[in-house]
Amino acid sequence: MNMLNVSDLNVWFGHDADRVDAVRGVGFEVAQGESYGLVGESGSGKSTILRAITGLIATWSGRIAVEGRQVTGRHRDRAFHKTVQMVFQDPYASLHPRHSVDRVLSETLRLQGMDNVDRRIGRLLEDVGLGGGFRFRYPHQLSGGQRQRVAIARALAAEPRLLLLDEPTSALDVSVQAEILNLLTDLRRERDLTYVMVSHDLSVIAHMCDRLAVMRHGELVEQMTTAQLRGRAAKSDYARHLIAASEGYLREDAPH
Repeated sequence: MNMLNVSDLNVWFGHDADRVDAVRGVGFEVAQGESYGLVGESGSGKSTILRAITGLIATWSGRIAVEGRQVTGRHRDRAFHKTVQMVFQDPYASLHPRHSVDRVLSETLRLQGMDNVDRRIGRLLEDVGLGGGFRFRYPHQLSGGQRQRVAIARALAAEPRLLLLDEPTSALDVSVQAEILNLLTDLRRERDLTYVMVSHDLSVIAHMCDRLAVMRHGELVEQMTTAQLRGRAAKSDYARHLIAASEGYLREDAPH
C-alpha cells in the first residue's frame, strides 16, 4: 500500500476574478518508507501541496489519501495527525517564543493522548541530538539548528509514519544544514518513516530522496528517480534547465 496518493490536485486562492490557481492537476504517489522530493523554482506550488495535504489550506479539489484513507476539506482528525506531521522552513517562526522546549513537547504529547510524558520528552530530545539540558530553554536561547531539532522532535512526538518536510534546512547556516539532513536520514531509517520533502536545492533532494517531481507554475512537469537526476536523464526542457543550473552542486550531492 502507498503511504500517500495525490491525484488531480488543484489548489487556489481567492475567488472569481481574484482567483489564483496555485496548483493544477497534480498527481503522484509515495510508497511506504520512501523519501519523495518536490522541486522547482519559488512559486511553483511545492509548499502549497504540503499545506493542502496537512489541512492548512481549505480551497482545494482532487483526491488526497493517506494509507488508503481519503481526506476531505480542511478538517484533519487526530488519527490523521498521528500519522502525518509537518516540519516547517523557519524553526523560529514555528515555535512559540514564550514557550519552553518542555512546554512545546509536553503540550504536543498530551494533545496526542500520550502517557509517560516526562520519559517521552527525554527520549525525543535524545533522538534529535539534544540532551536534557535543553528541556527548559526558550527558542531565543537556541541556535537555528537547535530550534529545528526541537521542531523535528515536536513532529515526532505523535509517532507519525509520514513527515512532510517544507525546506527544513533552507533557513539554516550551510554548516548546520548537513547535520539536520543527516539527522533526518537517521530518523527515517530508525523509525521506518516516509518523507515528502520540498526543496529548491537539487543537491539536497539528490542526497535525501528516492524519487522526485519537478514543479513549474503549479503543474507537475516530470517525475524521475534520483539516479536519473544524477545522470542528467531529464526528459523535459525545464527539468534539464534546472539540472544544468545545479550542475556544480549535484557533483557533490549534498554537504557532508
